[in-house]
Formats: sequence, C-alpha cells, structure tokens
Amino acid sequence: MSKRIANPMKVITGPNTRWSYANVWEPKSINGGTPKYSVSLIIPKSDTATLTKIKAAIEAAYKEGEAKLRGNGKTVPALSAIKTPLRDGDAERPDDEAYKNAYFVNANATTAPGIVDADLNPILTRSEVYSGVYGRASITFYAFNSSGNKGIACGLNNLQKIRDGEPLGGKASAESDFATDDDEDFLN
Repeated sequence: MSKRIANPMKVITGPNTRWSYANVWEPKSINGGTPKYSVSLIIPKSDTATLTKIKAAIEAAYKEGEAKLRGNGKTVPALSAIKTPLRDGDAERPDDEAYKNAYFVNANATTAPGIVDADLNPILTRSEVYSGVYGRASITFYAFNSSGNKGIACGLNNLQKIRDGEPLGGKASAESDFATDDDEDFLN
C-alpha cells in the first residue's frame, strides 16, 4: 500500500457532529453569489478530539496562507485578528437549543459533496439527509483574501451519515403529523 500524505488542513469530524442548514443536494446562491452546497456542522464541546484537530487545521491553513493573507501589506495579520470558521454556539446562537454546549463550523463547496451511510454506501434518497442528522464530515480549511476580507474558510468535501436525529427547523415530519388515529378534526 502506498503511504498517503496527510493534509494538515483536512479534518474528519467525530460521529456526534450534527448537521444543520444541510443544503447538500442543490447548490444555493446567497445574495447573488456563486451557488454553493453548504452545511453547518455542530460539534459538541465534549468532542475535544475533533475540536483539537480543527484548531490545528486552522493554524496550518494560516501558516500555509500567509502570503495570501499578507496581500499587498507589509505584515501578515495575527490569526486572532482575522475571521476564522470555528464559532461558539453558546455565544453566537444562545436562543438555538441545537447549538447549546457546542461549537459550529459552516462548510461549503461549489461541487456536490459525496454522501455515504455508516457502511460507506452512497445515499441517493434525498429525504435520508436533513438538518438534524448526525454524521462525520470531511472538511478542509484554507486562507482567503478577497474584497478586503481576510480569514480562514472551511471547504466541504464529503459527508457520512451515522444516525438519524430530531429534524431541526421546526417543521414536523409527515410521519409525526399523521401518527395519531385521532380523526375528529377531519370529521368535523
């Protein structure tokens, strides 16, 4: 077997990562920009292994992208002074229960992510992947400098669904809406 060269900017999240705003089947354009696939990855603060890997990957992307971050300036801005993708759910989304005791990373890509199940079989049924499922994500961090904005961004590579979760977004499933035998509303 050939030895793979590890990319220090690539991370595979832990299996307890929850997917929110899962826009993984059709690219969407935000404010007229390039259409992208995207997902918000909610990582429990207790998943210190994943968080440590993400912090190291952000650091590696910063080092690798120093020339890009410097741009026409004389110095590279400090990592603490630029935008980074790892955000604290308790601080930024205090009213959202899904982000409680968690960090989150918004990942996106212009190409569709590969999506597989726990056994590595491709998932082709769109309803299998929704905001609220748990799974692992393959993500890559990189430096950017465009239109005066400098920072580290997160690219979405592939997704692996591990298990179902309570759907996020407040919309009830058809199964839960019709799970009761109570026909009174229909008959009246």
